[in-house]
Amino acid sequence: MSFIDMLYGLAAIVLLDLVLAGDNAIVIALAARNLPPALQRKAVFWGTFGAIAVRVVLTIGVVYLLKLPGLMLAGGLLLLPIALKLLKPEDHDREVDPAAGLWSALRTIIVADALMGMDNVLAIAGASKGHLLLVVAGLLISVPLVVWGSTLILVLLRRYPVIVYIGAGAIAWTSARMIAHEHWLGLAGWFERRAWAAHAFGVLLVFLVCGLGYLRERRHRRIAGGAGS
Repeated sequence: MSFIDMLYGLAAIVLLDLVLAGDNAIVIALAARNLPPALQRKAVFWGTFGAIAVRVVLTIGVVYLLKLPGLMLAGGLLLLPIALKLLKPEDHDREVDPAAGLWSALRTIIVADALMGMDNVLAIAGASKGHLLLVVAGLLISVPLVVWGSTLILVLLRRYPVIVYIGAGAIAWTSARMIAHEHWLGLAGWFERRAWAAHAFGVLLVFLVCGLGYLRERRHRRIAGGAGS
Protein backbone atom coordinates (compact mmCIF):
# COMPACT_ATOMS: atom_id res chain seq x y z
CA MET A 1 0.00 0.00 0.00
CA SER A 2 1.41 3.37 -1.03
CA PHE A 3 1.64 6.39 1.26
CA ILE A 4 -1.25 8.07 -0.61
CA ASP A 5 -3.39 4.95 -0.23
CA MET A 6 -2.60 4.87 3.49
CA LEU A 7 -3.63 8.51 3.88
CA TYR A 8 -6.83 7.84 1.95
CA GLY A 9 -7.62 4.79 4.10
CA LEU A 10 -6.90 6.71 7.31
CA ALA A 11 -9.13 9.59 6.19
CA ALA A 12 -11.94 7.15 5.37
CA ILE A 13 -11.66 5.47 8.78
CA VAL A 14 -11.62 8.80 10.63
CA LEU A 15 -14.74 9.93 8.73
CA LEU A 16 -16.49 6.66 9.59
CA ASP A 17 -15.49 7.08 13.24
CA LEU A 18 -16.85 10.63 13.26
CA VAL A 19 -20.19 9.36 11.96
CA LEU A 20 -20.29 6.54 14.51
CA ALA A 21 -19.05 8.65 17.42
CA GLY A 22 -22.56 9.98 18.06
CA ASP A 23 -23.82 6.55 19.11
CA ASN A 24 -20.80 6.00 21.35
CA ALA A 25 -21.17 9.39 23.02
CA ILE A 26 -24.88 8.83 23.73
CA VAL A 27 -24.33 5.39 25.28
CA ILE A 28 -21.45 6.64 27.44
CA ALA A 29 -23.37 9.70 28.62
CA LEU A 30 -26.52 7.72 29.48
CA ALA A 31 -24.59 5.06 31.38
CA ALA A 32 -22.66 7.66 33.41
CA ARG A 33 -25.42 10.19 34.08
CA ASN A 34 -26.37 8.90 37.55
CA LEU A 35 -22.80 8.87 38.87
CA PRO A 36 -21.27 11.70 40.94
CA PRO A 37 -19.43 14.30 38.79
CA ALA A 38 -15.95 12.98 39.66
CA LEU A 39 -16.92 9.41 38.73
CA GLN A 40 -18.66 10.65 35.58
CA ARG A 41 -15.32 11.89 34.24
CA LYS A 42 -13.70 8.53 35.01
CA ALA A 43 -16.57 6.61 33.40
CA VAL A 44 -16.39 8.76 30.24
CA PHE A 45 -12.60 8.42 29.98
CA TRP A 46 -12.22 4.70 30.70
CA GLY A 47 -15.50 3.78 29.03
CA THR A 48 -14.30 5.44 25.83
CA PHE A 49 -10.97 3.60 25.84
CA GLY A 50 -12.67 0.31 26.70
CA ALA A 51 -15.13 0.77 23.85
CA ILE A 52 -12.30 1.64 21.44
CA ALA A 53 -10.34 -1.46 22.49
CA VAL A 54 -13.39 -3.67 21.94
CA ARG A 55 -13.93 -2.00 18.54
CA VAL A 56 -10.34 -2.89 17.52
CA VAL A 57 -10.80 -6.53 18.55
CA LEU A 58 -14.12 -6.73 16.72
CA THR A 59 -12.59 -5.24 13.59
CA ILE A 60 -9.83 -7.86 13.61
CA GLY A 61 -12.30 -10.73 13.81
CA VAL A 62 -15.23 -9.17 11.96
CA VAL A 63 -14.90 -11.29 8.84
CA TYR A 64 -15.23 -14.44 10.91
CA LEU A 65 -17.74 -13.11 13.43
CA LEU A 66 -20.28 -11.94 10.89
CA LYS A 67 -20.33 -15.43 9.31
CA LEU A 68 -21.75 -16.91 12.49
CA PRO A 69 -25.50 -17.52 12.02
CA GLY A 70 -27.71 -15.70 14.47
CA LEU A 71 -25.02 -13.27 15.71
CA MET A 72 -26.73 -10.11 14.46
CA LEU A 73 -30.09 -11.34 15.77
CA ALA A 74 -28.61 -12.10 19.21
CA GLY A 75 -26.80 -8.76 19.33
CA GLY A 76 -29.95 -6.86 18.37
CA LEU A 77 -32.02 -8.61 21.03
CA LEU A 78 -29.36 -8.02 23.70
CA LEU A 79 -29.42 -4.28 22.98
CA LEU A 80 -33.07 -3.98 24.04
CA PRO A 81 -32.57 -4.67 27.78
CA ILE A 82 -29.53 -2.37 27.69
CA ALA A 83 -31.71 0.45 26.30
CA LEU A 84 -34.26 -0.19 29.05
CA LYS A 85 -31.50 -0.22 31.68
CA LEU A 86 -30.31 3.20 30.51
CA LEU A 87 -33.85 4.53 31.03
CA LYS A 88 -33.82 3.43 34.67
CA PRO A 89 -34.90 6.34 36.93
CA GLU A 90 -32.11 8.07 38.82
CA ASP A 91 -31.37 6.44 42.15
CA HIS A 92 -30.49 8.82 44.96
CA ASP A 93 -29.64 6.15 47.53
CA ARG A 94 -26.48 7.44 49.21
CA GLU A 95 -25.60 3.96 50.50
CA VAL A 96 -24.82 2.72 47.00
CA ASP A 97 -21.09 1.93 46.61
CA PRO A 98 -19.63 4.51 44.17
CA ALA A 99 -17.06 1.99 42.92
CA ALA A 100 -19.82 -0.51 42.13
CA GLY A 101 -21.69 2.22 40.26
CA LEU A 102 -18.59 3.05 38.22
CA TRP A 103 -17.92 -0.56 37.25
CA SER A 104 -21.58 -1.08 36.38
CA ALA A 105 -21.48 1.96 34.09
CA LEU A 106 -18.26 0.76 32.44
CA ARG A 107 -19.75 -2.68 31.79
CA THR A 108 -22.85 -1.12 30.23
CA ILE A 109 -20.76 1.19 28.03
CA ILE A 110 -18.44 -1.52 26.71
CA VAL A 111 -21.13 -4.17 26.14
CA ALA A 112 -23.51 -1.73 24.43
CA ASP A 113 -20.78 -0.33 22.20
CA ALA A 114 -19.62 -3.82 21.25
CA LEU A 115 -23.14 -4.84 20.24
CA MET A 116 -23.90 -1.59 18.40
CA GLY A 117 -20.54 -1.71 16.63
CA MET A 118 -20.88 -5.15 15.07
CA ASP A 119 -22.50 -3.86 11.90
CA ASN A 120 -20.15 -0.84 11.75
CA VAL A 121 -16.73 -2.44 12.08
CA LEU A 122 -17.21 -4.16 8.73
CA ALA A 123 -17.09 -0.75 7.03
CA ILE A 124 -13.97 0.20 8.99
CA ALA A 125 -12.29 -3.12 8.14
CA GLY A 126 -13.07 -2.55 4.46
CA ALA A 127 -11.68 0.99 4.50
CA SER A 128 -8.44 -0.24 6.12
CA LYS A 129 -7.94 -2.96 3.47
CA GLY A 130 -6.62 -5.27 6.15
CA HIS A 131 -4.09 -2.85 7.69
CA LEU A 132 -4.57 -3.01 11.46
CA LEU A 133 -2.34 0.03 12.03
CA LEU A 134 -4.79 2.21 10.10
CA VAL A 135 -7.72 0.86 12.14
CA VAL A 136 -5.98 1.60 15.45
CA ALA A 137 -4.81 5.06 14.29
CA GLY A 138 -8.28 6.02 13.07
CA LEU A 139 -9.97 4.86 16.27
CA LEU A 140 -7.46 6.69 18.46
CA ILE A 141 -8.03 9.90 16.52
CA SER A 142 -11.74 9.61 17.29
CA VAL A 143 -11.20 9.27 21.08
CA PRO A 144 -11.12 13.03 21.86
CA LEU A 145 -14.35 13.54 19.92
CA VAL A 146 -16.15 10.76 21.79
CA VAL A 147 -14.93 12.07 25.17
CA TRP A 148 -15.94 15.64 24.31
CA GLY A 149 -19.30 14.53 22.90
CA SER A 150 -20.09 12.42 25.98
CA THR A 151 -19.22 15.31 28.31
CA LEU A 152 -21.42 17.69 26.32
CA ILE A 153 -24.35 15.26 26.38
CA LEU A 154 -23.98 14.84 30.16
CA VAL A 155 -24.32 18.61 30.55
CA LEU A 156 -27.38 18.66 28.28
CA LEU A 157 -28.96 15.74 30.17
CA ARG A 158 -29.12 17.84 33.33
CA ARG A 159 -31.09 20.53 31.50
CA TYR A 160 -33.10 18.38 29.07
CA PRO A 161 -33.95 14.95 30.56
CA VAL A 162 -35.87 14.05 27.38
CA ILE A 163 -32.48 13.36 25.76
CA VAL A 164 -32.44 10.12 27.76
CA TYR A 165 -35.39 8.87 25.69
CA ILE A 166 -33.78 10.04 22.45
CA GLY A 167 -30.63 8.07 23.32
CA ALA A 168 -32.56 4.94 24.29
CA GLY A 169 -34.59 5.28 21.10
CA ALA A 170 -31.37 5.43 19.05
CA ILE A 171 -30.19 2.19 20.68
CA ALA A 172 -33.56 0.53 20.00
CA TRP A 173 -33.36 1.66 16.36
CA THR A 174 -29.88 0.12 16.11
CA SER A 175 -31.29 -3.10 17.55
CA ALA A 176 -33.97 -3.19 14.85
CA ARG A 177 -31.36 -2.53 12.14
CA MET A 178 -29.18 -5.39 13.36
CA ILE A 179 -32.11 -7.82 13.47
CA ALA A 180 -33.18 -6.74 9.97
CA HIS A 181 -29.65 -7.52 8.68
CA GLU A 182 -29.62 -11.05 10.11
CA HIS A 183 -29.32 -13.62 7.31
CA TRP A 184 -30.23 -16.56 9.55
CA LEU A 185 -33.80 -17.77 9.00
CA GLY A 186 -33.98 -15.49 5.95
CA LEU A 187 -34.68 -12.36 8.00
CA ALA A 188 -32.45 -10.07 5.90
CA GLY A 189 -34.04 -11.23 2.65
CA TRP A 190 -37.55 -10.78 4.04
CA PHE A 191 -36.83 -7.24 5.20
CA GLU A 192 -35.02 -6.37 1.94
CA ARG A 193 -38.13 -7.30 -0.05
CA ARG A 194 -40.26 -5.19 2.29
CA ALA A 195 -38.35 -1.96 2.96
CA TRP A 196 -41.37 -0.47 4.75
CA ALA A 197 -41.35 -3.37 7.22
CA ALA A 198 -37.77 -2.62 8.33
CA HIS A 199 -38.70 1.01 9.11
CA ALA A 200 -41.95 -0.02 10.80
CA PHE A 201 -40.07 -2.57 12.91
CA GLY A 202 -37.58 0.09 13.98
CA VAL A 203 -40.35 2.51 14.95
CA LEU A 204 -42.13 -0.27 16.86
CA LEU A 205 -39.03 -1.09 18.94
CA VAL A 206 -38.37 2.61 19.64
CA PHE A 207 -41.92 3.13 20.91
CA LEU A 208 -41.80 -0.13 22.88
CA VAL A 209 -38.54 0.71 24.68
CA CYS A 210 -39.39 4.37 25.31
CA GLY A 211 -42.95 3.49 26.34
CA LEU A 212 -41.83 0.89 28.86
CA GLY A 213 -39.21 3.30 30.18
CA TYR A 214 -41.80 6.06 30.57
CA LEU A 215 -44.25 3.77 32.40
CA ARG A 216 -41.48 2.60 34.73
CA GLU A 217 -40.48 6.20 35.45
CA ARG A 218 -44.11 7.14 36.25
CA ARG A 219 -44.38 4.17 38.59
CA HIS A 220 -41.08 5.15 40.26
CA ARG A 221 -42.32 8.74 40.79
CA ARG A 222 -45.65 7.52 42.18
CA ILE A 223 -43.93 5.23 44.67
CA ALA A 224 -41.45 7.97 45.65
CA GLY A 225 -44.29 10.46 46.07
CA GLY A 226 -46.23 8.04 48.25
CA ALA A 227 -43.19 7.35 50.42
CA GLY A 228 -42.52 11.07 50.87
CA SER A 229 -46.07 11.97 51.90
